[in-house]
Amino acid sequence: MGDHMHFIVEKLNQEPFRKNYNLVSFDSLESVQLLQLLNDVLGEIDPKHAVDIREELPEQTAKRMLNLLGILKYKPPGSVSDLSAFRQGLVTGSKPVIHPLLHWLLQRTSELKKRAYLARFLVKLEVPAEFLQDDTVADINKQYEELMEAFKNLHKEYEQLKISGLSTAEIRRDISAMEEEKDQLVKRVERLKKRVETVQNHQRMLEIARQLRLEKEREESLAQQKQEQKSQLFHAEQRLQRAQLQLKEMQDAVADSKPESLMKKLEEEMNFHSYLVTEKLPRELESKKASVYLLQKVLAEPAMTQSDLTALQSEINEVNAQMNQLIEKRMMKYEPTDSKFSMYRQQASIISRKKEAKAEELQAAKEELARLERQVQQRSSQAHELEGSEILTEDEVKQYVSKLRSKNTLYKKKRLEIAEITAEYGILQRTEELLKQRHEAIQQQLQMIEEKKGIPGYSYTQEELEKVSAVKSEIDEMKGQTLDNMSEMVKKLNAVVAEKKASLAPVIKELRQLRQKCQELTQERDEKKIQYDSCAAGLESNRSALEQEVKGLLEECAQEESNYRYIHCMKRSLEVQLQRAKEEMKAYVSPDPQERRQAMREQYTRMILEQENLGKKLREKQKVVRESHGPNMKQRKMWQDFEQLMECKRECFQKQQNQAAIGQVIQEGGKDRLVL
Repeated sequence: MGDHMHFIVEKLNQEPFRKNYNLVSFDSLESVQLLQLLNDVLGEIDPKHAVDIREELPEQTAKRMLNLLGILKYKPPGSVSDLSAFRQGLVTGSKPVIHPLLHWLLQRTSELKKRAYLARFLVKLEVPAEFLQDDTVADINKQYEELMEAFKNLHKEYEQLKISGLSTAEIRRDISAMEEEKDQLVKRVERLKKRVETVQNHQRMLEIARQLRLEKEREESLAQQKQEQKSQLFHAEQRLQRAQLQLKEMQDAVADSKPESLMKKLEEEMNFHSYLVTEKLPRELESKKASVYLLQKVLAEPAMTQSDLTALQSEINEVNAQMNQLIEKRMMKYEPTDSKFSMYRQQASIISRKKEAKAEELQAAKEELARLERQVQQRSSQAHELEGSEILTEDEVKQYVSKLRSKNTLYKKKRLEIAEITAEYGILQRTEELLKQRHEAIQQQLQMIEEKKGIPGYSYTQEELEKVSAVKSEIDEMKGQTLDNMSEMVKKLNAVVAEKKASLAPVIKELRQLRQKCQELTQERDEKKIQYDSCAAGLESNRSALEQEVKGLLEECAQEESNYRYIHCMKRSLEVQLQRAKEEMKAYVSPDPQERRQAMREQYTRMILEQENLGKKLREKQKVVRESHGPNMKQRKMWQDFEQLMECKRECFQKQQNQAAIGQVIQEGGKDRLVL
């Protein structure tokens, strides 16, 4: 446990918590603080839980935390295996419950973050079966499941991309390489443009290439539209098949039934639905309301301990015992005439229970039928997507089953034949072994007879000679057949060569003419190419010279433009200065003293006079300061000496007072001794 606490404190002191705890401060946390700390850790895992627990009820906090822990698949340790005790400890902030939970959460934070993130999208919303009977709800639920599968695939691809290890440096290198390739492609395009510009009708060729590209794009879009229309046609065919099937069922029902049977069937359905509406569903609704009321009452009550549960169990047992006693007393008080009514009551209750059971079975059968129909539709759509073929009808399925049966019988026959052949093969193999044994015995007897007669190996030599002669005869036959085959093959090849020569003669003649024409065109092309290269070289030199000249003229133009702008600015500044000089001259010459004061000359004159007066005053002040500097310094020195003298006197006075106090104490001590 100490290691766990040390690990928890270490993790809480790191990012992103930064709690600055030690073992003592962490162990001294109160229950509310522990719950808030647990909530902060859960909020780091799932941001939806980053709330203040003081702003919500303890039951809401416990419910929210238990839901998240259920999603994270947390299992309480053995000491708190009881869920009620664990829930109570989570509500009260018990340390034996919170500490292991914190250790488990902090030990696998990254994994739990990922699980909490995926739970927001992968926890399936359960829709009741009766709602799925609606086509709109079923389609929306199907889209929801498809989107969930798509999210799973995208998340797997994302994880694979993360594992693949693409770093920023590699991406930058790829980007730089792609930029270099882009520059090279731009240069190549420019070179190709320059080459194409010299070709005749290059604009028309470019326009044709552009139109070809547009037509290809249009072809791709049309192919995509065709595929979409095929899928729409498939879905329409499916809907048509479903409608035809329903129509056929209705026609069969109408053809095989009479008005009386239809009315009877409708009455049965009406009775069934009225029973559901008037008896079964209200009773179930009341029972559900009662259970919900009880659950709310249980939630509103405080958490119960084991002792409370045992007390409640004992009360329940006592009440059950009292009920049994009352039932026995009531049965003992019954009169014999009431036995018939009790029998009828029992029969009525049995019939009502059977009726409820049959109604539930019928409802379950209808739900199962609807589910199976949906599965059939899904499987048919999947089969069509996989194979691209139409769904088999009932007659085709029957034909297919009959074919399978015939093939099964044929398979059984062949299997019996194989078994007979296998048995016969075993018999023949045994016969072969017996014959081999007899042959070996006869060979041994023959060798013994040859040794007695003095001609050992005679039979073996004779057999070898017979084998050699047989092989020689076979080889001779094969040689004869080979020679015949070769002669026939040579004849066929000669005939084929003659036919090919006859058929290729006009082609060869045409090919010779085309070769001669190709040589002439090649020679003409070389001459044209030489002319083109010389013309291109001349034009290239002229172009470079013109570019240099244009470049020089542009630089000269830029220089002249900058000079013009500089001169224009100088002119504007001189005009402004001239205008100011004219206004100054006009104000200076004006007879009006008010305007004359506004003149710059008058203003500067006044400022000069003011500065001269100020300088004169400052010089006089400087003179006074210089004259009084010596006496002032002397007076400052005298004040410093006076301050030191007074400080010395203060110290002497304090010493004198201390000595007087000590002497007085000594005198008082002497008087006391004299008195004693």
